[in-house]
Amino acid sequence: MRKKVFICSPFRGDMEGNARRAAAYSRMACEEGHLPIAPHLLFPQFLNEGIEEERRLGIAMGMELLALCDEVWVFEEATEGMAAEIAYATEQGKEIIFKETEGM
Repeated sequence: MRKKVFICSPFRGDMEGNARRAAAYSRMACEEGHLPIAPHLLFPQFLNEGIEEERRLGIAMGMELLALCDEVWVFEEATEGMAAEIAYATEQGKEIIFKETEGM
């Protein structure tokens, strides 16, 4: 069974560029033999980030997925949303790994 890795990276702001980078981070995890979990690539397909209630729903569902993961990989400088994910992962006793993004 593959290790489930939660991809923690920015989304808000440059959503298109951030989604591209999250996809690259997910591919990296996949190439290393892991199962990447990147809710910020999935949920915006059907939830509107601009509607606060839908954004909160997406964050809550992402936390549920995080609880199922073995590790959390953090990419780039933590945003407010990422900080919440890191705090939750810490509470859950998850291993948190800060990844380098140089050259990516």
